[in-house]
Amino acid sequence: MTKVSPGADGGAKTQKHVIRSMTGFAAANGALEPFRWSWDVRSVNGKGLDVRLRVPDWIDGLEAALRPLVLARAARGNVTLSLRLSRDDAVASVTLNTTQMKATVQSLLDIEAEAMEQGLSLAPSRASDIAVMRGVLEQSVGQDDPAPLRAALVAELPEILEAFDAMRQSEGSALRAVLVAQLDEVATLTKEAATLAEARKDEVATTLKENLARVLDNTDGADPDRVAQELALLAVKADVTEEIDRLYTHVGAARVLLDEGGSVGRKLDFLMQEFNREANTLCSKAQNADLTRVGLALKALIDQMREQVQNVE
Repeated sequence: MTKVSPGADGGAKTQKHVIRSMTGFAAANGALEPFRWSWDVRSVNGKGLDVRLRVPDWIDGLEAALRPLVLARAARGNVTLSLRLSRDDAVASVTLNTTQMKATVQSLLDIEAEAMEQGLSLAPSRASDIAVMRGVLEQSVGQDDPAPLRAALVAELPEILEAFDAMRQSEGSALRAVLVAQLDEVATLTKEAATLAEARKDEVATTLKENLARVLDNTDGADPDRVAQELALLAVKADVTEEIDRLYTHVGAARVLLDEGGSVGRKLDFLMQEFNREANTLCSKAQNADLTRVGLALKALIDQMREQVQNVE
């Protein structure tokens, strides 16, 4: 192989506990006379793992040998491995057909003898003249045994996949940094929501008391206890303590997954749904302009996080 070209720094070694992006690329060129070839392997995000190999089908057993190597490097995403193979102009072997050569020479002798009897003088024959006569020299192109070519191609692929994986690790490292920063911001907004929720408790209690008094003053025969129960139920529905607690829990769970590494993309994607659910509930319960503002900021940030998570293997 003459060159391996990764899409990013190809020096990184495979690590077990790293975050990988589902986006990656690497290319390489190689040769084994009389063949020359070029590889490229690329991947994009996907819900599952879809590996496609585009290799010559006349090399028996090549695809079966390459596929496990690719599968060992990817757990999720749409991966395509392409191999373009060309053959240099074959150098034909030339052999002398001795039998045909002797027959040709004898024919020439017979022709010359007859010509002499007829009084004709012929130019002397040269070896090159005899060589170009039909059947004297034979050209043949041997059939290539595909086994050495297959072995060379299979031996090259791990280095190419190493470069491919290095790019995915580099992209994954960048994704991790972005997600960690976004989680910090979610934690900050959640803390702000908790502070606002605590500050509004007195306001909510006062509002409920005023509503209770207003209802009792304008309703004849209403059961005060039943009205109080209904208002208490409204107070419970306005409480966002559980949503805030779950947001904190989700932030912790996401940090654990990012530290754990490996193929955690599906788990992070599910966690983003849980984040979004709590932010939606927080907004619906807010009943307060500042708390609503924080809830909307959380929703926008969580949506940004989800876009990043879509690329995590």
